[in-house]
Amino acid sequence: MARISLEDLEGLGEEAAAGGEGEEEEEEEERARLFAHWEAVASTHRVTLPRDMAGPIATMTRHGPARQPVPFVTLAHHAECEEPAYEERRYPAGKWACVTKGEPLYEQSISLSFMKLMRYICEENSVGRYLGMTVPVLNEIHLTKEGTKLEREVVTAYYLPGEFQQNPPVPTDPEIHITERAPLRVMTRVFYGVTTEETILREINLFWELLGSTDTVLRETYIVATYENPSIPQRRNEIWFICRAE
Repeated sequence: MARISLEDLEGLGEEAAAGGEGEEEEEEEERARLFAHWEAVASTHRVTLPRDMAGPIATMTRHGPARQPVPFVTLAHHAECEEPAYEERRYPAGKWACVTKGEPLYEQSISLSFMKLMRYICEENSVGRYLGMTVPVLNEIHLTKEGTKLEREVVTAYYLPGEFQQNPPVPTDPEIHITERAPLRVMTRVFYGVTTEETILREINLFWELLGSTDTVLRETYIVATYENPSIPQRRNEIWFICRAE
């Protein structure tokens, strides 16, 4: 049987150390690549991406495919010319982490709010662990009295995964509020692409054309539901019309 000398053991230790250093370098390079990518995306929303977002971005990317859907019940499907047009759904009561921003542009508000929510999801919470991503993320908006523009204030909301619904982790950021939202009945219509004030107003008008004259939904408050990250050009979104209480 061949014997392993001290020199052999030292050599193995040096190889392991070199391998560990190589892995660390690769991780750092990947973090830098991801940060540069998201920095470019943020610039299209006219916001600056802080350096401390590198960690949350890497964590969210690592867990990317695992996304829990917000629970709901489909009440009805509606078609136009035999093509799916919109759905009617009911969402149960639940706890959401919410951030309110009122930046000059809609996309600035939702970007800055979601950065805060990303930090909360990625360990900046009282349990100190990754909470898990749920979809969609909701952005509640309001129209001006004239109905031609969006009010600046936008509420961005992240649904807490099932295991945290009873006892939500406390955010370290005082701007994040845990809110119990009542059951919600909505009319929903899918659209794809970027979400700006212009595209949202267009989708609201198109939806009203489909619905026609009705008093069953609110006219001042709407929700934009986002299912995919903003780096995807043709990402899936929905416009939600909120049904009045029965």
